[in-house]
Amino acid sequence: MPAITVDDIMVLPRLPRPDVTETQRPVRQIVTAHRQREGAGFEVTRPFPSVDLRAADPFILLDQMGPVAYEPYEAKGAPWHPHRGFETVTYMLDGTMVHHDSQGGGGVIGEGDTQWMTAGSGMLHDELPEEKLVISGGRFHGIQLWVNLPRAQKFATPRYQDLRGSELTLVSSHDGGALVRLIAGEVGGFAGPGSTYTPIAYAHASISPGAQLETPWPQDFTAMAYVLSGSGTAGTDGRPIHTGQLVMFGKGEAITLTADTTQDFGDLEVLLLGGKPLREPVIQYGPFVMNTRAEIIEALEDFQAGRMGTVPAEHLTGRRLGE
Repeated sequence: MPAITVDDIMVLPRLPRPDVTETQRPVRQIVTAHRQREGAGFEVTRPFPSVDLRAADPFILLDQMGPVAYEPYEAKGAPWHPHRGFETVTYMLDGTMVHHDSQGGGGVIGEGDTQWMTAGSGMLHDELPEEKLVISGGRFHGIQLWVNLPRAQKFATPRYQDLRGSELTLVSSHDGGALVRLIAGEVGGFAGPGSTYTPIAYAHASISPGAQLETPWPQDFTAMAYVLSGSGTAGTDGRPIHTGQLVMFGKGEAITLTADTTQDFGDLEVLLLGGKPLREPVIQYGPFVMNTRAEIIEALEDFQAGRMGTVPAEHLTGRRLGE
């Protein structure tokens, strides 16, 4: 699964082990993700928003796309659609995603890469599996996180950050039992390359069978851990967790995750994420995330009037968006 690995984890800088005086965050809630279809019909596993966890301020949504082995011509993506008021963070583990936008931009997100798209004031884009994957089939696995923008940045100018896998900050746990890839924010004195409007921390950890990850966590941030694959326990009281479950931690200064000694395959793979809550009203209508109902109506009107851009001619396939 992990696209970014190292030959010798012991040469990496190490996260500090939390001091005994630092308060461990207790497990507040464990949520099991549900499956649903998105875009042109591809399946996602979604821990939030859900019936069990409707809000995860400052995050709006977390989708795990795959892992799946597509047959030829089976892979699907998300055709042209608008966004306003938040950021999408796409992290690829297997396969390749191609995107285009209404401003003439675009790019390829390969294995280990992350694309940070700030929709801000609004834009249209599509997200599709690479043509080679569609024709030949193959493995596909990615994560998409929606990060809310604070009121003051809702209408920020759209921008991209294309983070290559080689740019991620790699560190190990204090004893070398876990590899942590920092995508954004600061954990234990180490910072990821992602630049964020909303203060967050986002990382991917691989915890070896039987090993434990103990790490400091920003005290004023929320703290969550989503299990991509494997099994183990969360918190110092050893709450069982497995693939497709999200752990919500309570207040404190450090988090602990432990991998079971026996895994079905490889390591315990976990996303670590949290952020400083915005504590602002959230009104969401599909791909628009604003603060008021009036702003949602404005977003719909702007989209319908073409003020968020139009699909470039070279990407039209006989039908215009919205027809």
